[in-house]
Amino acid sequence: MIIGTNWFLGFSHCTPSKDEYIREQMGDPKKVADVLEVFFRAGVDTIMGLVEMPPLLEAIKEAEDRTGVGAVIVSTPLFPVDEKTPTEGFDREAVARILDAQAGKGVRICMPHQSTTDCLVDRCTKTVRRAAELLGPIRERGMIPGFSTHMPETLLFSDASGLDVDCYISMYNAMGFLMQLEVDWVSRIIHGAQKPVMTIKPMAAGQIRPFQALNFVWNTIREQEMVSVGTLSPKEASELIELSLDILAKRASGQALQETRSKGSVTRGV
Repeated sequence: MIIGTNWFLGFSHCTPSKDEYIREQMGDPKKVADVLEVFFRAGVDTIMGLVEMPPLLEAIKEAEDRTGVGAVIVSTPLFPVDEKTPTEGFDREAVARILDAQAGKGVRICMPHQSTTDCLVDRCTKTVRRAAELLGPIRERGMIPGFSTHMPETLLFSDASGLDVDCYISMYNAMGFLMQLEVDWVSRIIHGAQKPVMTIKPMAAGQIRPFQALNFVWNTIREQEMVSVGTLSPKEASELIELSLDILAKRASGQALQETRSKGSVTRGV
């Protein structure tokens, strides 16, 4: 399990008002640290996303101090891309500046964000163009390189080209939310990937309930794969951890169910 960051940063994939609400609720680093503390104490020590955005770095440091756990930071930075990039390449000074900053923040795994990666995917040549201009400098700075992508082709083309990456980030959820191919196709591609895959959006940004979402992803990925989950509260984090452990152990969940008045006729039976 990996800690996702969209619910900390206000990326709801829903409405601007919901984005704003999340930022208002989670803008305090101490609130984010409260959530991270639950994950860290449970052994979930890896956090992935745009870590340079406030309040993440401050929150990570506080949670580390509280728990004594050193976080594994997976960063998905943006790199300048324009119409000249495919033919003339990246601005090397800008790349160096961005990566120096990433290394300085303690990033362990650096995976260019989808908005960079997917601009470089060429379906005609079946390559990820100019990839070496990012991957080499990432490796040189002691960080592990990978690709964050929304395109299943990225995994295939990167593997076929033998690019110097150690992992991928890929969309994967039961409803196909934000996925460019049907779920069974993406599943097959993930299973065939030569490197481990960090799956994201398992709950489709809140559109799939955790029970359905996590049962699907945990039961359809390989042992080396990871699942990124996002939460807004410490109790939510505890629920997702407990539910995932039950699923992986193939036992019925003993979690308390969410009750409403319409369930009154069945409450005594569960």
